[in-house]
Amino acid sequence: MNSRKSVYSALFSIILTGMIAIITACTSVSNIPVMPAIAVSRTIYSTPTRGVKSLELFFLSHRPKANKWLVRTMARLYLEECAAEGINSDVAFIQMCHETNFLEYGNLVTKDMNNFCGLGAIGPEQRGLKFATKRLGVRAHVQHLHAYGTTEDIKLNNELIDPRYKYVRPRGKAPDIAGLTGTWAADPAYAEKLERYLCELENF
Repeated sequence: MNSRKSVYSALFSIILTGMIAIITACTSVSNIPVMPAIAVSRTIYSTPTRGVKSLELFFLSHRPKANKWLVRTMARLYLEECAAEGINSDVAFIQMCHETNFLEYGNLVTKDMNNFCGLGAIGPEQRGLKFATKRLGVRAHVQHLHAYGTTEDIKLNNELIDPRYKYVRPRGKAPDIAGLTGTWAADPAYAEKLERYLCELENF
């Protein structure tokens, strides 16, 4: 009887060790699962998988003291505006987080501009475009992504308010986040930074 218990005990120990090894192997240094239950698409013109709550929790994981009402409002606006144009709101939202330093800004663009993607921000003399409301700022961002992620045959549903939409040539130059490096931003690690945020989002 004791021999049988010893066998079971040893077997349980082996299984437990194996499970720990698998969990460790599937987890990066920052505890981000490599194989999430529901993946987030990296394609710009595609269907998102995350809702308002997930986007809010992701944001708050970086800025726990942020205004929750504002974060929730921004998440809702991105979901609504992206849905209108078929743009992946997961990508658009994390790009906003990156471009605005999670709405803390700090570069050329300031909070009062409602510019969530650095649109038109070139230097001190051209600090970027201003929009009257948060919704319009989000809409302009989404439309600019639309120009990068879709071809000429895919038209906008809302009235065009992005004054730089026409300058994106060729249309569809960045079907996914990888294509934003060297086009949307000069930073050679731009797509890698967005990728990291998307990996984090897959936990929420």
